[in-house]
Amino acid sequence: MPMEPDILDPPQRVAAQIARWEEALDALLSARAGRAKLRIATWNLRAFGGLTKDWTTPQGASPRRNFTDVHVIAAVVRRFDVVAVQEIRGDLRALRHLMKVLGEDWAFILTDVTKGTDRNPERLAFLFNTRRVKPSGLACELVVPLAQDAGVSPGELDRQFARTPYAVSFFSQGQTFTLVTLHVLFGDQAADRVPELRAIAKWLAGWAEQEFGWDHNLIALGDFNIDRVGDPLFEAFTSTGLVPAPPLAGLPRTIFDDPGAEHFYDQIAWFTKGQQHRPVLTLESGAGGHIDFVPELQGEATLTDLSWHISDHYPMWVEFAVPAG
Repeated sequence: MPMEPDILDPPQRVAAQIARWEEALDALLSARAGRAKLRIATWNLRAFGGLTKDWTTPQGASPRRNFTDVHVIAAVVRRFDVVAVQEIRGDLRALRHLMKVLGEDWAFILTDVTKGTDRNPERLAFLFNTRRVKPSGLACELVVPLAQDAGVSPGELDRQFARTPYAVSFFSQGQTFTLVTLHVLFGDQAADRVPELRAIAKWLAGWAEQEFGWDHNLIALGDFNIDRVGDPLFEAFTSTGLVPAPPLAGLPRTIFDDPGAEHFYDQIAWFTKGQQHRPVLTLESGAGGHIDFVPELQGEATLTDLSWHISDHYPMWVEFAVPAG
């Protein structure tokens, strides 16, 4: 039986490919000016579970994602301090190898697999650079309080979230911030998503008012499956005052988006000043964007094939300035 390749010892051709990708990332993502910057990203990594333990995937083999792909993904993740990841499957092989490539300075916190026919065997996770960010104590899944006096109206959402949102608090450079990541159920039609989006917005607003002081930072991020700005999905998402990150406006979210018909699935959002009892950012939001990996990585592959090797979603990110104090 041939020996399994070592993912930490790429062959020369793969090392050269990764070096080119690193150079492309340098051009796509400018360097931070000093330590007082915090970069947070969200990335739906398509069906991030199984892995072919080789540097290339044989024709017709499954899963298509391989060791080279893990290095490509790791090069992106390293550019950020915390990355919220959606679609990690029950099989943790790809995640475990990704953490090997990221190295000992990186850690993760994740949920268990959600159960049920409409949920997919999916986990939500945060990957973070322990040299820049530390967990500060809170880690919880958000559940729907179905009692009539709990803030969610009867008939609005009569079940639990399909994939329960996951909240973790972090500490960096004297600042505490809480990230809530989620992956809204897509459903058979857009209208199926409205109750869950509205319930999430209400839950976040109420939870923020009860649990946090005015100066804490609460940031929601993930795959909200919003089709268009201004449509019922967007209105449900923003109904309690969540404001999407301005630098992400108008950017395509998936590699399959057509110019002029972009979706707004992936979002990073927070509450702003002027909303009573809700925590505003003491972090100052700045630059943001997405990482379009298609021009550098597609080669002769189809977009569908690329989506199974890397993802069908782009990483979306925002940079925050940390106030002195």
